[in-house]
Amino acid sequence: MNFQKKSLEDIPEENTTIWSCSKEGCKGWMRDNFAFEDVPVCRQCHSPMVRSVKMLPLLVNPNGDLKSLKKGIQIS
Repeated sequence: MNFQKKSLEDIPEENTTIWSCSKEGCKGWMRDNFAFEDVPVCRQCHSPMVRSVKMLPLLVNPNGDLKSLKKGIQIS
């Protein structure tokens, strides 16, 4: 028999604001703090996305607020 080992430490989770694709059948979503636009479109099917909340592992974005960056300028 094959049993999966339990992880040694629990990964902390929190309610995270995300954008989910509004098209039925599409499973596209992204974290709000990783979105470049105020209201993004789905990268998979190009449909509008809606804001929602999902319980996800804690993840820090070291780039800060990506929406405030000007488009067309390379991020270093």
